[in-house]
Parts: sequence; structure tokens; C-alpha cells
Amino acid sequence: MAEDTGGLPPRSDFSAWYNEVIRRAEIMDVRYPVKGLYVWYPFGFALRSQTYTLLRGLLNRDHEETLFPLLIPETEFMKEAEHIKGFENEVYWVTHGGLSLLEVKLALRPTSETAIYPMYALWIRSHADLPLKLYQIVSTFRCETKHTRPLIRLREITSFMESHTVHATWDEANEQVEYELGLSQEFYRDLGIPILISKRPDWDKFPGADFTMAIDVVMPDGRTLQIGTVHHLGDHFSRTFGITYEDVNGEQQFGLQTCYGISERCIAAIIGVHGDDKGLVLPATVAPTQVAIIPVIVGKRGDEILAAGEELESELKQSGLRVKMDTRDMRPGAKYYHWELHGVPLRVELGPRDLDSRQLVCVNRLGAKTIISRENAAESVKKLLGEVHDQILARAESHLESRLMTATTSEECCRKLDGNVMAVHWCGCRECADKLEELTNASLLGTEIRSRYVIDDEGPCIICSKLGRAALVGRSY
Repeated sequence: MAEDTGGLPPRSDFSAWYNEVIRRAEIMDVRYPVKGLYVWYPFGFALRSQTYTLLRGLLNRDHEETLFPLLIPETEFMKEAEHIKGFENEVYWVTHGGLSLLEVKLALRPTSETAIYPMYALWIRSHADLPLKLYQIVSTFRCETKHTRPLIRLREITSFMESHTVHATWDEANEQVEYELGLSQEFYRDLGIPILISKRPDWDKFPGADFTMAIDVVMPDGRTLQIGTVHHLGDHFSRTFGITYEDVNGEQQFGLQTCYGISERCIAAIIGVHGDDKGLVLPATVAPTQVAIIPVIVGKRGDEILAAGEELESELKQSGLRVKMDTRDMRPGAKYYHWELHGVPLRVELGPRDLDSRQLVCVNRLGAKTIISRENAAESVKKLLGEVHDQILARAESHLESRLMTATTSEECCRKLDGNVMAVHWCGCRECADKLEELTNASLLGTEIRSRYVIDDEGPCIICSKLGRAALVGRSY
């Protein structure tokens, strides 16, 4: 892709900025000739790979990775009426094999419950087989009719992590829900992204679940983006698909299940939450290039500077860092622009003075300059990467805090809502939620809020004044 050195739209115009940075920083190409399907550029795919390597590392503590087929027979897909009703308008169907009409239509998975659970019914026989905790990272397909947007609203979700677990009791499954919420908190902390966790209202839970816990991030425009869910499925699916086990008393029992999902929306959150007017700002945990070495060639010492740069690059790589030395025939300023646009956490400048003084000029992505000794450079660089991660997280937390507001009346909620997420009290009644959503043109996101910025207390319902619990209200992608 040719280097584009024109300025980005300001991040304050988030929609325009996001679309441009996706293209200019080489995350995805939107020009594929099917609406809602996008192509990963190599740089974007490297960011994806690092992010999902991090996620796999967390999951592999407690789960095993597997892979189930893409195609689901209609006979299995249609078994679970409530679940299917939630997806019936989004399913792509394969109706032909070559020129022949198939006897049984095949669905492209919108999610994999109906692909996985018939196999679980075969695999699970005894309490000794439990708990079963598997996950896969796959493409899922949904016939999205709303406005599509790269990484946010897609017809092919190319990087859907879905975990499916089976347990002996409801409480054990509930413990798994809590465990997976903890994994999500750790994952997003490693990405420098502060999150809001809440329990979705019953009408907005996953079809077939006992309850759904959702993970949201607040984007720069104040809209929320759902970047993860954990569902307690109870025995709903196990009854449908015959997932039973023999307990210690020799009696047959239905398994209790959970499912947990994170998609490439996590990449959208990295881009949106951390980026600035210069482009991406990537946490070192997942940046494809953590350190860019920029040789500053002056006078006749070019070969000497390049040799010193290669030595530094080798040393940093041997310490486990992802490093690139930029030897392109370009002015240093153009190279700085390139690596800033691509979000590299740390830039190391190496010129004649630095060679003579045995020092390195390091500039982090937020603009802080530090001079370090050439001795023990790897240790110093790792320390600087840790510091910039802390700075990125602190900046993101400050943004979230600034976007969270409280209101005690619907009028106050409407007045403050634009660009913010509101914490209100709600009695739990569907009619009050509908009225609130009608008045605010926003969504009631959930209750049982987990955030140090929101007090999960009780108070008068914002609509009917009956005793209610804290709830989040916002406009979502």
C-alpha cells in the first residue's frame, strides 16, 4: 500500500476519523465486492494475531481449543425454537451443492450452539466428563441489514471467539460465568481498555439464556460498543439436545451450560479508545511492532549508524521484543509520521551524537521523550513500554469517567445523554424501560453494574418513582 501522508480527519469527528484510520493504518480494506465483508491487510492481521494470542493465553488456563464445522444442518438448527427466533432474520442458507438442490438446507453458522451441542450429547456420559470447557475462534455469518462498519457491524465476523462449557450444577455454571467475566477484565486491562459490565434486561438477553452479562466500552463519541458477552444457559439447550450425564447416584441429569463470546470488536475498541489525531495508539501488549528504530543518517557515518541500528535491533529481538529498523530512503520526519500513524508504542532515534555518547533517544507514542543509556537497552526499553501502557490506560480511564453521567429525571437524562452514558435508577418494569427508551431515543443497557465509576445502589425509578436499582442508559453501535 502506498504511503499516504495527508492529514487524518480530527478524532472529534469520530466516524470520519475511524473510517480513514482503518484504511490509512492498513487495518482493513473495505473494497471487497460484498457488503459487510472486509479484507485484513497484513498489518491489521498482525494486530489481530497478537490480540488473539493474548486471548488464547488467558483461555488456555481453563479451556481447550477446538474447531467445529461452519455448516449446520437445518434439522439441527431448527431444534431450538427460542434460539432460532433470535437469529431467523440473519441466517445465510446453502441450498445447493453444485447444481443439485440439497435435501437438507445448511446454515452458515451465525453462532455455534446448534453445531456444538449435538456433539456434546455424544461426548458427555458421566459426571466424570464434567466440567467440559471448549472454545473456538472462527468466522460467523449474519445477514446484517443495518449500516455495516469494519470491525463493528459485519456480515462475516472473521474472529469470533466462542467458549461453550458444561457443568454438573447451576451454581457451578454460575461460577464459570464469574470466572469468564474475570478473564474479560484481565484481557481488556492488558489492552488498556476500561470496561463496563452489566446484566442485560430479559428481553435483550441471548435467545435461550437464563441471563446475559455484557461487556461494553464507551467509544470517543460517547456511544457504547458491546465487546463481549457471557451467558448462563441453564439447562435450556441441554434439554433440547439431550446433553445428560450420570451422577454419583447413577441417575441421569441434564448438564448446565455457559457460553462466552468476544469478536474482533475488541480490535475496534483498541482503535477507537486509544487513537488520536495522528492515528493509532497501540498498547505494547498487542502492537505488531513494539519498537521502531529510526537511523538518522548525517554526513559520512551512514554505514556506522546502520551497523549500530542492526546491533540494537538484534539485541532487542533477542530479549523478546517485536522490533523493526526503518531503513527506507525517506526523511526521518516521514518515518516518524508512518510509525505514529501505525501506533508503534516506542520510537528509538539513532544518529551520530547518540553513537558518540552511547545513548538512545526514545519517544513514546504519546510524545514523551526519554534518553536512555545504550548499556542494558533492552531492560530500559521494556520499562518504557510498561510506562506508556500505564499512561494509555490512565488516559482511557479518564475518558470513561468523563463520559459517565447521572440523572434522576427523564428530562435531565435527555439533556445530558448526547455523547454520554447515563446512570439512572430503574424499577425493573418493562413498561418503564420502554418509556425511558422512547423519551431518550437510547437503550437501557443493563443493571447489576460492575464499574468503579458507577455506584450500584437503589433509588426512585426515573419513570415511576418506585424503588429501583442503578441501570445504564446509552446509545449504542
